[in-house]
Amino acid sequence: MTATIERGSATAPVNTPAPASKKTPTPKKPGGFLTSSNGKKVVMAVTGAVMVSFLVLHMLGNLKIFFGRESFNDYAHWLRTLLEPFAPYRTVLTILEIGLVAAVVLHMWAAISLSRRAGKARPVKYVAKKSQANGYATHIMRWGGVTIVLFVIWHLLDLTFGVVNPKGFDSAPADRMISGFDPSRWWVTLIYFVAVVMVGMHLRHGIWSAFQTLGWANKDRNKALRATAGLVSIVLVIGFLVPPLAITFGVVK
Repeated sequence: MTATIERGSATAPVNTPAPASKKTPTPKKPGGFLTSSNGKKVVMAVTGAVMVSFLVLHMLGNLKIFFGRESFNDYAHWLRTLLEPFAPYRTVLTILEIGLVAAVVLHMWAAISLSRRAGKARPVKYVAKKSQANGYATHIMRWGGVTIVLFVIWHLLDLTFGVVNPKGFDSAPADRMISGFDPSRWWVTLIYFVAVVMVGMHLRHGIWSAFQTLGWANKDRNKALRATAGLVSIVLVIGFLVPPLAITFGVVK
């Protein structure tokens, strides 16, 4: 008797594993380089350099008060007539002022953005206290920036637009400056003194930070770069303080 054995399929179905899915790339944040921390630090460094250049030129212009009223007024007139008659009266100065305001706004935007980003990255405060040096620098950069902005607004209302100046807008620039720091307005000179010192401390830390951001700082250069930041700040502070103090104490009349 022959038994019949039924055979199944020669090849049993094999479940082929699905191919491993490729890892989905992380989408890039919109905005590119400028929205990154490094990009914002570069913005701060570049705009800071623009503002330092302005401060140097502004300081040199202020020192012309020691050469007499006419010299100072001629300097102010020259600023308003740059590239005349090719460019209308005050055109170049207005463009420079707009560029300076843009630099200030971008500088503040980058600083605030970096501060918020750092806060989000560390939602829980460190248990260990920060060093006194880091805390000092943070307070100087934060509150120093606010103080400087408020002072600049007052400074413009006083010496540029003449709104709070005893001589008013229609007076000559030298007259506005001398009356602005008249001995009877000693409190204005005091405010100016405090604000300029604050600018100097802000500058010292800011210039050093810019050196780091631009990749210039290293173990061999740190000492020289720190000294450079300090020297620039000291020169600017002295240069800005000498004219108002000389007027207040009667050296310039």
